[in-house]
Amino acid sequence: MCLGVPGQVVRIDESPVGMTMGLVSFGGVTKEICLAYVPEAVVGDYVLVHVGFAISKIDEDHANEIWDALETMGELQAPESPTKADAS
Repeated sequence: MCLGVPGQVVRIDESPVGMTMGLVSFGGVTKEICLAYVPEAVVGDYVLVHVGFAISKIDEDHANEIWDALETMGELQAPESPTKADAS
């Protein structure tokens, strides 16, 4: 089983070698993520991330459903875990 964590694209950096990278926010914690598998993603979109790769684009409602499920499962208890973004 793999775990995909939702995040919001904050910045997209085009690469001269074709490996699009971007900054993705996981409730305020930002990480550099490979966006090559989701070329349609734009700043503000939500993506599902697994081991540093965005593997699909998702809508905000789906992202919040995943955060709720992770919280219910207790997967967000560790201090280093990302937190759910405010849905305001």
